Amino acid sequence: MPELKRTPLYDLHVALGAKMVPFAGYEMPVQYGMGVMKEHLWTREHAGLFDVSHMGQVRIIPKSGDISDAARAFETLVPVSILGLKEGRQRYAMFTNAHGGILDDLMVANRSDHLLAVVNAACKEDDIAHMTAGLAGCSVESQADRALLALQGPQAETALARLVPGGADMRFMDVADFDWQGAELWISRSGYTGEDGYEISLPNTKSVEFAEALLAMDEVEAIGLGARDSLRLEAGLCLYGSDIDSETTPVEAALEWAIQKARRRGGDREGGFPGADVIFEQLENGAPRRRVGLLPEGRAPMRAGTELYAGETHVGTVTSGAYGPSLEAPMSMGYVTTEYAETGTKLEGEVRGKRLPVTVADLPFRPSNYKR
Repeated sequence: MPELKRTPLYDLHVALGAKMVPFAGYEMPVQYGMGVMKEHLWTREHAGLFDVSHMGQVRIIPKSGDISDAARAFETLVPVSILGLKEGRQRYAMFTNAHGGILDDLMVANRSDHLLAVVNAACKEDDIAHMTAGLAGCSVESQADRALLALQGPQAETALARLVPGGADMRFMDVADFDWQGAELWISRSGYTGEDGYEISLPNTKSVEFAEALLAMDEVEAIGLGARDSLRLEAGLCLYGSDIDSETTPVEAALEWAIQKARRRGGDREGGFPGADVIFEQLENGAPRRRVGLLPEGRAPMRAGTELYAGETHVGTVTSGAYGPSLEAPMSMGYVTTEYAETGTKLEGEVRGKRLPVTVADLPFRPSNYKR
């Protein structure tokens, strides 16, 4: 087994009493003394601070100096409009393969003279190689000297504004630069919990001091990966490697909302990305299966791997499942054949040899609270 890596905040996690676990090649905090349930609810009601420094931050710099050249190059790898992304804005994207499968999902920001991609930790080495090979006329630079914090929850704006007053003026999916005690902060108003909040990129050397300044505030608590998972599941958000992978297309994953008109058939920049023919065919004629929300009856979650049935017919599989603290009920996501994907469809999940009732539900499981 390769030795696990540590983020710049490792010692702080230990000092805060975190339970550390292996995740994506790193030692990461799964929970603190409060426990997963209370950490989840704290984030929904106040502000939670997450260490997401294990994720990859990558700058894509056009050698011509023209950001549109980087955007056009990036569009050869994703089915998303990057050329239409305005300065100071970011959007969700995915790298696709020749079969239309998702190699990774990511965020891409237009930072005036370059693009900034934030990619998943488990995929970042492959993603960097993929971008280096595929982005002609661009330099691809990993930002390993920068940490990444996520401050999430209804009081995130109040907390951040004490340190970075300008953050309060940002809206959902804005990106901006700020200074804090001589350190350059790259801040986006985004996150992966369904709550208002921010992701804050900053130098490794300032990360602990900045985190401690936030944690000193009454409304901010450190939150681990356990609550991060239940928060994103309540928000109906995919986890790469669980809910989406290289065998799953954006249409199957119900992510076609991320494919702008300009990149679709008949658009100004139709296709030109890997797997375009497969994805176009599914956009026009439907996919054979569909990601859906699932609400099991009773109190027991249906976890990943639970097989789903309509009578004696196998119709799908659960990909994520947990108890939803805000819902006060179990929740799951998974894939079912399209004829069984309609909201309200009654199915059964096989749990420890027993068939238990579960109902197809709309996603997200609770409304998101982004600042538009």
